[in-house]
Amino acid sequence: MPVDVALVTKLADSFRAELVEIRRDLHAHPELGRTEQRTTRVVADRLRAAGLSPRLLPGTGLLCDIGPTPTESGRRRLALRADLDALPVQDTCELPWSSTVHGVAHACGHDVHTTVVLGAGLVLAELANRGELTTGVRLIFQAAEELQPGGSLDAIAAGALDGVEQIFALHCDPKVDVGHVGTRIGPITSASDEVTVTVSSKGGHTSRPHLTGDVVFALGQVITQVPAVLGRRLDPRAGVNLTWGAVQAGSAHNAIPSSGTVRGTLRCLEVRAWERASSVFHAAVEQVVAPYDVEVEVRHARGVPPVENAGRSTTALESAARDMLGEGAVVLTEQSLGGEDFAWYLTKVPGAMARLGTRKPGGRTFDIHQGDFRVDERAIDVGVRILARTVLTGTEVPPPPLGVANIPNP
Repeated sequence: MPVDVALVTKLADSFRAELVEIRRDLHAHPELGRTEQRTTRVVADRLRAAGLSPRLLPGTGLLCDIGPTPTESGRRRLALRADLDALPVQDTCELPWSSTVHGVAHACGHDVHTTVVLGAGLVLAELANRGELTTGVRLIFQAAEELQPGGSLDAIAAGALDGVEQIFALHCDPKVDVGHVGTRIGPITSASDEVTVTVSSKGGHTSRPHLTGDVVFALGQVITQVPAVLGRRLDPRAGVNLTWGAVQAGSAHNAIPSSGTVRGTLRCLEVRAWERASSVFHAAVEQVVAPYDVEVEVRHARGVPPVENAGRSTTALESAARDMLGEGAVVLTEQSLGGEDFAWYLTKVPGAMARLGTRKPGGRTFDIHQGDFRVDERAIDVGVRILARTVLTGTEVPPPPLGVANIPNP
């Protein structure tokens, strides 16, 4: 018999105050990707205190299994994922629990993600102790989500998905009010790659540009023309976006430098365009600079594919949110150009990520990756209840009907 919603709410309530304190502690002590030693220890210690047996991953991060194993007859295992790392951003929140580490802050809400999955694990462990958890659960606390191509690949290599049937995650969304989640079936994020173009020549005097390759002029053509080429060579419905973020060339107004570099991000909303984008990008750069007698080096560092939510898994998250928060709790979210390494898990097993509302109703929208990012901490309890409920119903949800998350992409 399904676990009563009231019991999940009661158990989540019992951990609410403690989880807020844990989140504030993590926020005050942020750690960059692959250095999350303290964060890993805090999570592991609390899970051990609940009678669980977390398994440390190589470096940082951990796995923790709860409930029956999938080897038992008729048993299944679902996974809940959190990311542990912070960003190299100065915290400007000016709160009592602001970052104590100069230049490092949880400006993307990973402290919330970690606390939510920990809290869901504590609720599910209590249900397991009562004999009311029939589905096996694996908690995945991974390192280095912010470092492309992402710490999820390390977790997968260490066996994080062994025996897992579906995987779920929540991500803070400051554009959505607390008490709501944003969902959609299909791509919800973008592929995100780092690209670098270096142009070189022997250099020379600006009075004699015809005697050398004009590096600065050639870079200018790359900056303006290559994005336009991509827009004509790749399907515009794929949402390909090349944006430059840094350019360096020369130091004197009357000297043509011998080298220059431009760096940026290449993002695609659709995975097939992402697979083609690298060859098209390389060819476009080489063709654009060909008339200018320069040498060119192109580096395309593959990042992450789009997060593509499975229909059944998305419906499970939606159903859980409505059970715990009411019919109006689920809103259709847009596909973003942001990248998320949760995508790598979804190349192995079906699953879904939903956007967890963190904005105080009527309050200011604090953007992620900014030093003043703040969350309404009631989102922690909301996330705990949704993920715990998703585990309890995730293997029971039928294929989705046409509904909120099934609206086709524009």
